[in-house]
Amino acid sequence: MTQSVEPNIADLANGWLKKYKLPYKLEQESVNTEIDKALSDYYSKNGGVGGNRVDAKILLQDKKLNYYPILIEYKGYKNSLVKLDANHQVENKTAKNEPNFKNINSFAVNGAVHYANAILHHTSYTDIIAIGMTGYKDETGNIKHQIGVYFVSKTNFGIGQKVGEFSDFSFLASANFDVFIEKVKTLKLSQEEIDKLKEKREKEIDTSLRKLNHDIYDNEKGLGENDRVYLVAASIIATLGIPGKVAPLEKTDFKSSVEIGNTDGDIIVRKIKAFLDAKEIPEEKKNLILRTLQNTLTTENINKIQNGESQLKRVFTKIVDDLGIYYKIGLTTDFTGKLFNEMYGWLGFSQDKLNDVVLTPSYVSNLLVKLARVNKDSYVWDFATGSAGLLVSAMNEMLNDAKNTITSPEELTQKEIKIKAEQLLGLELLSSVYMLAILNMILMGDGSSNILNKDSLLDFDGNYGFGKTNSKFPADAFILNPPYSSDGNGMNFVEKALNMMNKGYAAIIIQNSAGSGRAKEYTKRILEKHTLLASIKMPVDIFIGKASVQTNIYVFKVNEKHHKDEMVKFIDFSNDGYTRTNRKKTSNNLKDTNQAKQRYEELVNLVRFGKSKLNIFTNKEYHEATIDPKNGADWNQLAPQDEKPTLQDFKKTVSDYLAWEVSTILKQQNIENRDLGK
Repeated sequence: MTQSVEPNIADLANGWLKKYKLPYKLEQESVNTEIDKALSDYYSKNGGVGGNRVDAKILLQDKKLNYYPILIEYKGYKNSLVKLDANHQVENKTAKNEPNFKNINSFAVNGAVHYANAILHHTSYTDIIAIGMTGYKDETGNIKHQIGVYFVSKTNFGIGQKVGEFSDFSFLASANFDVFIEKVKTLKLSQEEIDKLKEKREKEIDTSLRKLNHDIYDNEKGLGENDRVYLVAASIIATLGIPGKVAPLEKTDFKSSVEIGNTDGDIIVRKIKAFLDAKEIPEEKKNLILRTLQNTLTTENINKIQNGESQLKRVFTKIVDDLGIYYKIGLTTDFTGKLFNEMYGWLGFSQDKLNDVVLTPSYVSNLLVKLARVNKDSYVWDFATGSAGLLVSAMNEMLNDAKNTITSPEELTQKEIKIKAEQLLGLELLSSVYMLAILNMILMGDGSSNILNKDSLLDFDGNYGFGKTNSKFPADAFILNPPYSSDGNGMNFVEKALNMMNKGYAAIIIQNSAGSGRAKEYTKRILEKHTLLASIKMPVDIFIGKASVQTNIYVFKVNEKHHKDEMVKFIDFSNDGYTRTNRKKTSNNLKDTNQAKQRYEELVNLVRFGKSKLNIFTNKEYHEATIDPKNGADWNQLAPQDEKPTLQDFKKTVSDYLAWEVSTILKQQNIENRDLGK
């Protein structure tokens, strides 16, 4: 077996570090307490707890006074520099989205990226340089080396991007470091790459949430259904922190004391209060959040000390260790929606209620947002917001539009603040779900201002919930997945919302019986003031595992009476290109098996522009027709099927007949030939 030359590689590389007078630290040496603690807390390269010993580490500062942790891993074999996956990403996860310890252990870059994620997960540093170096002896006995330099950052979701080709470490020298960082800062991801990385990280979130779910359910007794949800929300809020104002709560901050006023519950409540104060959350909302969480956090059982620690500290540690990386890297996804789906077993809803609060899949949320024509200047509301997944999708669409159209950095910053503070409004009645919606929008950076714990049908007057409380929210985009057990399958929410709007568009996903007679009293009244633009039949398994109902998406133009001659676009989207399964242990229950992304894009274009955009869809799936505004039960039409045979049908029939006749003649000849042979 070839002998490793790792000692030679380490000697060569450390010699460079010494030559360039860099303040490097070897395995057992300390850079600073924050980095040391992060490496200790993060799971090791073998999957155990802690024990991450980096071969060499440095903390360097650029001319703008920003700090960059540099993590270097050495190996000693020819082919042990880096292991990439099919997408040319550092392959540190298995197909099941679990850590690939074989790669992390065997390849220099993979190990360095692993360490970098520890820093990203457990410290305030958001930009890290991961360096792998390996080598071998050639046939003459000379050492040959290879270097891999990767940028691991919040901006690339911790996956890492290759910086360039380097033959030594002189790019770290003080004379060259600023130029190197400028090169790092020019690294860009295409939208396609961003989407792939998000998709990859979202699958990892699902895996981590399942692990956390089972861990708490199996090992943490005595926690009520809502308590578990509130514990997760409280732990995440407490660890977010606000730079320069509120330090994130650390595991070591818990003292597991029985002293009155200084229990672990008291400590986390104080941290949450400090966070909400610094965020300038409205007093009424802040008190509601604190009161709701405090009821769980300060109970005697959760603060009881066993084996030197409280249950609260133990659960907090699990949450931060399993989930921290995902909200710290700023993943713009319906994070708590995924969390909520995992916690279904915890929330104790009846079967009817289960259908009422089911999470809208993110790709369906994005579809509703696009159908409602949301852009940076939209004012979007949702009257049954759940975990706020629809509003998260809307906010992402608005922020992306702002980035793509505003060229002034200062103007862009102000617009982003306005979008989050003034252009989103959601209402949710269930307190446990409302807390998740608040958490979701806080994680998104903070669109929580106008998330209201109110009955949208009885208690909402259309005004802002914060800031401009005496002003009407000027909604021009409405998105909704209503509780289907409500009147008219939820059409009561639609009628109220649309009637409170002066202009704009709406897109709702609802049980399709609402459009075929179940909600006639609502649908007829809606058409007296608003236009039905499109009716889209969705796949029956869109909510697989959570609810089994046939749904349609209805798209409206607001405040324009539906004319009897108005052409409505009817689209059968039963085949949306995705294959869904409901296997709990599978790593991916949603697979693009038939051009799903292209189908969703074409669907939006068909609703917006009409038949000219037909490409993947056929005339059997797309149909334009009128409806009777006074009927209210004819919203679910399908394209009429032409039973008249075509010339092609005739040709095929003749062809099939001729083929049959020739076959029959040949068989008869074979029989006659055999008979003659006898």
